[in-house]
Amino acid sequence: MTTAEEEVTQPVRVNLTFNERAVRVPYGVTLFDAASWNGIAIDSTCGGHGTCKKCRIRIAEDPPAPSSLDIRAYSPQEIKDGWRLACRTTATRDTQVEVPPLTTRPKAATVGVGRQVILRPAVQKRYLELAEPSLADQATDLERVLAQLEDLEPRADLAVLRTLGRTLREADYKVTAVVVDDVLIAVEPGDTTGRRFGIAFDLGTTTVVATLLDLSTGTPVAVESTLNKQQPFGADVITRISATMMDPGNLDKLQNLARETLAELAQAVCAQGGVEPDEVYEVAVAGNATMTHLVLGIDPEPLGMAPFIMATRLYPEILASDLGLDGVVHPRARAVVFPAFGAYVGGDITAGLLASGMDRDARIRLFVDIGTNCEIVLGNRDWLLATAAPAGPAFEGAAIRCGMRAADGAIEVVTMTPEDLSLKVIGDAEPQGLCGSGLVDAVTGLVKVGLLDSSGRFIPEAEAQVRAPGLAPRLTTIGKERVFVLHWRGAAEDSIYLSQRDVRELQFAKAAIATGWQILLEEAGLEAADVKQVLLAGSFGSYLSPASAIRIGLVPKVPVMRVVSAGNVAGEGAKMALLSLRERAGGLALLEEVRYVELSDRADFNDRFVEQLPFPASGG
Repeated sequence: MTTAEEEVTQPVRVNLTFNERAVRVPYGVTLFDAASWNGIAIDSTCGGHGTCKKCRIRIAEDPPAPSSLDIRAYSPQEIKDGWRLACRTTATRDTQVEVPPLTTRPKAATVGVGRQVILRPAVQKRYLELAEPSLADQATDLERVLAQLEDLEPRADLAVLRTLGRTLREADYKVTAVVVDDVLIAVEPGDTTGRRFGIAFDLGTTTVVATLLDLSTGTPVAVESTLNKQQPFGADVITRISATMMDPGNLDKLQNLARETLAELAQAVCAQGGVEPDEVYEVAVAGNATMTHLVLGIDPEPLGMAPFIMATRLYPEILASDLGLDGVVHPRARAVVFPAFGAYVGGDITAGLLASGMDRDARIRLFVDIGTNCEIVLGNRDWLLATAAPAGPAFEGAAIRCGMRAADGAIEVVTMTPEDLSLKVIGDAEPQGLCGSGLVDAVTGLVKVGLLDSSGRFIPEAEAQVRAPGLAPRLTTIGKERVFVLHWRGAAEDSIYLSQRDVRELQFAKAAIATGWQILLEEAGLEAADVKQVLLAGSFGSYLSPASAIRIGLVPKVPVMRVVSAGNVAGEGAKMALLSLRERAGGLALLEEVRYVELSDRADFNDRFVEQLPFPASGG
């Protein structure tokens, strides 16, 4: 007979309708963990710690009592309809759980600065018509092939030797040799010289982009982007590192999720481009140090605590199969993994600098890759300084009350006058939330019309009526917090709004970034006016208004025409590494040309940070 206590500890079956399959989990675990353990994606940016309020689920039948966090996250009607936060709802009985579809195609910049390169890929193909062996000519099969490849002088993979004899004889000694760098990775029957492809990956913390390249012509064939499947473990690298520290088993989970993300993208671009998997002979990966460590299964814990040490800056020879691409590219495809300058200026920045040509330009330029971790590089062809600033997740829409990623329904542009405002929404859809570029525009507009003072506080209602009579009715209060409504949906609490706390989040982010570039300028003995161009890099930087970035002090006060959206330069750098051995060598050379400036050990950082918090006075 089963006791009451034993009944309570029996596993509970929780059915998640997101993928129409049931999972069995231990009694008392959160539904967020239950989903994550079983590979079911629930939106979250804090990793299930109850701070982002994004992990929406719905239990339609007999929902559990709401937690105090649920009450703050949802309207009374949503609570009544069964909406709860997955990280605060525990599995205590058989339950049918509705999980809203996760955005799997975020808006991502897929075109970068794109310098012209000399096409000289590592992947080479040679069509060979070989003499058949005889008693008078008893050269081995491999010797016969290598004799025709004098300009390449490769060594052969063992796997090639296993099938070489059969391939030569079945093809009547008319074959194509495939060489990557100095390795003969395949001998194919017939003439396949017109078909050689590579895939360039930008392995971002939030978004991953894959570009399929025709290595014969250098042209892109297909591009796809998706959310990094690691997102249930948190929106930023620190949260993911912390997950591996709290449970060592999470390293394998995070590695597998990254590998699954790359594999699915590889399959998608090959299908889109009409390319067979075994026609992809090389891949390149540009990612920050944490993402690179995780996808390779390297313990990232030392990256998360002082003195922030990487396992290595340069990686040994890596196969595409080491990245989980077995079966989706050629079985012996090689992988290029970009090296990093430091724990928080990673391979994605190496790739970005390569693509932007920072080391080739005589002008003083400032490179800013804006994200959860903001990487900043200042310099020209004679010298380069780099640093990283902890911007936080505000630009990804995380930690913002009505924030969301840059997907359909996100407000991405906000234009204000004292009389009215207009919104531009991704996908021309009904507004669902506010993404990073919309956040910057909204705050910039409020500062410009004077509804936010230089300290970041909303001004009193009476003063608002005078300064911006058309916008003043949008200033209201939810609970005890003042907010500005961007899009009305009935009551203010059901609308899309900007809260006082949201403004603070953006202030903290912009102050960290501004402190970073200000310190680099001082290290170089320069003023803001000396900067001839500011490159805004990454997916977020591509959609950020240069005028707004200047207006709130996110970048130096320079003429607006000097601020350029550089696009997905990390992805561009990865493409260049596949297309040109010369550019690949240039990326390696950057490691010796960049001096890293650590901000965290500077005694004056906090004081400098506080100085950068205020917004420039209105009217500027």
